[in-house]
Amino acid sequence: MTLLVFAIVRLIPGDPARLLAGDFATDQIVDELRQRWRLNDPLPVQYAVYVGGVLRGDLGRSITTSTPVRPELVERFLRTLELAVAGVVLAAVIGGAAGIVSAVRRSSLTDYVATALALTGISTPIFWSGLLLILLFSVRLEWLPAGGTGSLRHLVLPALSLGLFGAGVLARQTRSGMLEVLGQDFVRTARAKGLAGRIVVYKHALKNALIPVVTIVGGQLGTLLAGTFVVEQIFALPGMGRLTVEAILYRDYPVVQTNVMLVAATLVTLNLVVDLTYAWLDPRIRYQ
Repeated sequence: MTLLVFAIVRLIPGDPARLLAGDFATDQIVDELRQRWRLNDPLPVQYAVYVGGVLRGDLGRSITTSTPVRPELVERFLRTLELAVAGVVLAAVIGGAAGIVSAVRRSSLTDYVATALALTGISTPIFWSGLLLILLFSVRLEWLPAGGTGSLRHLVLPALSLGLFGAGVLARQTRSGMLEVLGQDFVRTARAKGLAGRIVVYKHALKNALIPVVTIVGGQLGTLLAGTFVVEQIFALPGMGRLTVEAILYRDYPVVQTNVMLVAATLVTLNLVVDLTYAWLDPRIRYQ
């Protein structure tokens, strides 16, 4: 991953030194900037310096601001992670509830309405739902701020914009998993013993239907974490997505490389957590 990120970033057209110096800077000033940031070194040397710094915990300095990458990156990453987690929680609550109700009341009006809403959520682009939420809750009703940070109210609309898309996916997956489990023998046995319908659904059926849902939740969190830059642009949130876009525009190699590597490491960690969760949900699964 370090090699891929290093190579792809340097394939972006444009000279960071020229962009930093400005269009009217002399060649001497541009050359001094290249030497300062070691842009004239051979690519293998630059890569060795980059990897060596990462191994030492030194993420380098931003070419644009000359400040260390780590402090700003940590602050931006926490904001993005907060937004992604809030979006996944809303998606899990809304989508999970809709999927369970839809499965329990199969072929009813409730099922048809929940299915239609889920398909609408899947089909609606995140940027479009974000603009509609701003128009409704900020412009028309004036209930919530249209952007910025500072309080929980600023997080509601961005998280809802992300959560609506994920809720549609989770609702469809939860419904499918619940229908499959509700038709199995152990569920019929539980009903035959006289257990209440709520106990059968939530204690026996739901836990067995959660394995594919957990996979979707983990994938959704990773996807939203990597794709929040759209929402951050719409709602003017100073998160990691906006930082990455700005760094790409100015060819700020250290910032882009670190951001992408952090997202990649987070995705690997999420996949590990999802795999370990399988064994907790289903005792039949054992990892040797």
